[in-house]
Amino acid sequence: MDREWNDNQPIYRQLRDRVVAMILDGVLKEGDPLPSVRNVAADYRLNPLTVLKSYQELVDEELVEKRRGLGMFVKDGARSMLLKGERRKFLAEEWPRIYENIQRLGLTADELLNGGAGHRSKSKTKEEER
Repeated sequence: MDREWNDNQPIYRQLRDRVVAMILDGVLKEGDPLPSVRNVAADYRLNPLTVLKSYQELVDEELVEKRRGLGMFVKDGARSMLLKGERRKFLAEEWPRIYENIQRLGLTADELLNGGAGHRSKSKTKEEER
């Protein structure tokens, strides 16, 4: 996990988002234990209550379960639930801005699918003509 924090949102929320990213990326798999509150607090120099608040959000979202005396574990189905939610969030919040920018710039589907490669080769051709 990255050790840098930004001022845009509370640290407990950033920590929650990092754990979510680890689940989505497969770093933490279903059934895996989350790092202990004490270890995370010590490693990142955070108040243990901050870490606990972050983990509690994951429990409230039913992505993580507490096992008395053992710790917290990624629940079965957490990744698919996250993918569903993150896709919905992307389509509702991020995609409209991206689509608007695509329209504004006049990008074609071919340019987008080729990562701009088609656009670069056209630019080179014009430069080579000079």
